[in-house]
Amino acid sequence: MKIAADVMIGLVALLHAGFLVLEMFLWNTPFGRRAFGTTPEFAAAAKALAANQGLYNGFLAAGLAWGLAMGDAGLHVKLFFLACVIIAGVFGAATVHYKILFMQALPGIFALALVLG
Repeated sequence: MKIAADVMIGLVALLHAGFLVLEMFLWNTPFGRRAFGTTPEFAAAAKALAANQGLYNGFLAAGLAWGLAMGDAGLHVKLFFLACVIIAGVFGAATVHYKILFMQALPGIFALALVLG
């Protein structure tokens, strides 16, 4: 079960690293606008906000990677950052778009269940 949990944590970390790239570097590109369903005008106006959000996603990815690197000693680090991922996903789903629940919170919940199981 530990291997499955660590693999899922790694996938959640990679997902958040991908969010970082999308929000910080691809936000204002046709691909980024398509991914988030934004207009060129909105993307330009919200570029700094998206980059800030991407940075936070990078911190989540780094925290999960740190927990994985710590091995068994990183249990509490993994739990903390998975809880952060889940809370951010639920908040995003409630305030921005329901799809965030499935893209962010659900993978975090699944990883947390494997860690606790």
